[in-house]
Amino acid sequence: MPVVDAAAPGALLLCRAEPPAVRPVAHLLRERMLLAPAGDGWSVLVPAAKPWLTGAGPVDEVLAGWAGALTVGAGRPAVALWWDDSRAGYTLASGFRRTVGYVWLSDGTPLGEGEAMRTFAARLGLDPVHDMEALDGLTRPDSTADARARLLGLIAILARTGVVLPAGLGPGEPTDRLRSVAAAHGAETIEWSGWRDAVRAELDAVEDGPLGPWVRGPRARLVGAAQLAAGLPLTAWGLARRSGGWTTAGTILLAHGALGLAYDRMRARPGV
Repeated sequence: MPVVDAAAPGALLLCRAEPPAVRPVAHLLRERMLLAPAGDGWSVLVPAAKPWLTGAGPVDEVLAGWAGALTVGAGRPAVALWWDDSRAGYTLASGFRRTVGYVWLSDGTPLGEGEAMRTFAARLGLDPVHDMEALDGLTRPDSTADARARLLGLIAILARTGVVLPAGLGPGEPTDRLRSVAAAHGAETIEWSGWRDAVRAELDAVEDGPLGPWVRGPRARLVGAAQLAAGLPLTAWGLARRSGGWTTAGTILLAHGALGLAYDRMRARPGV
């Protein structure tokens, strides 16, 4: 089985939500990406650029930040799959809980701890017996399985939750090929074009979605205020530690909170 291409770090970002729910949050990541369905109730984001090669940090750190921002914005779990010249792994982000992940060397040697797999299974609602047994298998030595095979095994387990990646879109491939494959499957391009368009995308999601009274009234105002209260310190924390992902997560919370309050006030006006 082929080993991970040492010259081609890459990544995929899975979110447990349909593309319409992921789209407005993906805009706020301020990175050019391709968005496509990835099975029942899942979406996949394919990076169109390679920020890990331009000083943004190693690919695992970049993806962890994106996953954290995505789960905060979409309110759904996000799983980042990444690989580079010597390792591969995943990071699971779920709300404000501590992220968990696992790492394998390029030859498939496990470096993580079993507790991470148990947390992974619990947070995604996997079967505590059969699925956990399969996850345990990924933590045991196996001379026939390299890092790419380990990630493929993880995706096979995620398939039991509905994940189905488009053909040809899988771990171990270089970013350029992943981008081409996603485009060939009709993936939507997500590109940062300023806050005005990002807010418009968010409003479109609210107008077209099934949220109804959830975006109006006392509960909406309470949620908006809570998002602003959480977003301020999180943004400051991310800036202090130069963490692009958590800074973006805080910014997303601030944007959601301000937009929610503004939307509720606008809709409360007579005739609106």
